[in-house]
Order: sequence, then structure tokens, then C-alpha cells
Amino acid sequence: MSPDRRRHRGAHPSDAQLFARERLAAMRTAASELSWLLGRGYRMKSALKLVGDRHNLRERQRLAVARAACSEEGRAVRLAREVGASDTEGSELIVDGFNLVITLEAALGGGVLVLCRDGCLRDLSSVHGSYRAVEETERAVTLAGEVLSTFGPASVLWLFDSPVSNSGRLAERVRALASERGWPWEVRTEFNPDRSIVNSDRIAVTSDSNVLDHAARWLNLARLVITQHVPHPWLVDLNVI
Repeated sequence: MSPDRRRHRGAHPSDAQLFARERLAAMRTAASELSWLLGRGYRMKSALKLVGDRHNLRERQRLAVARAACSEEGRAVRLAREVGASDTEGSELIVDGFNLVITLEAALGGGVLVLCRDGCLRDLSSVHGSYRAVEETERAVTLAGEVLSTFGPASVLWLFDSPVSNSGRLAERVRALASERGWPWEVRTEFNPDRSIVNSDRIAVTSDSNVLDHAARWLNLARLVITQHVPHPWLVDLNVI
């Protein structure tokens, strides 16, 4: 396998065609149908194959639909637990590090962002056990920190997945930036950050659907940062109601 030499976490070469305006109607219908099936107990894998085949969707289109969809009950639970920026003043936050950084890298690098049923913006990137910093990494962390600092949290704990290669390097970069800017951050690598985030009484900063389904409170920071600081993000609106 050749080494990852990407300088940006941007668009796939086929994305302009796959996510062209004329393709969106089929994906929106598929997201609606998939959400309906999930609400009736269907497994994601089999339900996605069903709607993907029905609408003749390609792999990345199916990925976008899967990230957008959730059951009506799941959507209601997530939205009920979401907190606003004003609710974080003086609070303790816990950040799903790779989830936040990679989403912002993709946004800054011109990658596709899916507007999902729960209001999150999700990218189509995947780490697969190996992370490589890109040109937008520093900017992504800086923007997250600048926005967080305006909220006035009491503390912020960043967690990165230790099994992912280069997680220690990224954690050190985040730690150094926080020290330089005087941000009250603690940065750690852990074997299973998702479990720590779900079990924490801190406000979770993530858009990971599996975490959102179990976190008591969460902040949609990626969307706030992108809305405020990324002028023309590539949004694919699959927020079907």
C-alpha cells in the first residue's frame, strides 16, 4: 500500500459528478427511506443496500446517505440533548478530537459536507487506523479554539484515539497550541475515547452518531465553526424531515 501523501482532506476526484445538483433528489429520497427503515428496526447495512440499490447510488453517495440518516426517534433524542453555545459558559467540555479536527479539515479543504437529519455537518473522510496531518490541520484546531474561547468554558478535555497512528503527534500539536494561546485545555490519547465521552458528565463536542445516541448533552461545534469561519463550504443538504 502506498503511503498517504495527501496535502488536503478535500474532495474526491469523482465528487463533482456524484454530488451534482441533478443527483441530489435521489439521495434525499434515499436518506428519507433509510431513516424510515431504521425507525422500524432494520439494520443499517441491509437497509442501506436496499435503498442504495433501488436508487442506483455509488459508494460515496451511499456513505453520504448513511451519515445523513437516522430514525425519527433518534433524531428527536439527539436534538433534545443538544446545547447551545450560551449553555457552555463555565461548563466542562469533552472533545472527540479526530471527529472535530477531520470535519474542519475537510471543510477548509473544500471537501463535501453532508447536512444531516440531526443538524450535524459530516464529512466523507475516514481514518482507517492511520491519520496524517494536512495543510489545514493547524487552522482547523485554531478555529475550534478561537470559537470555544468565546464561549467561556471552565475546561476543555480533548481525547484522541491512541490506536490511530500519529494520534500522539496530533495531540502534542493541540497541546502546544493551547499552551501558546492560554486556552484551558487538557489533551490526552485513549484507547476508546467514545466510551469515555459517553460516560462523562461533561458536554460532548462531537458529531459521531454513535456517541450522540448515548451522550447526555452535546454541542454542535463543528457546524458553529464552519458557519462562522468557512465562507463557501461544499454542503450537500440531505436534512430530510
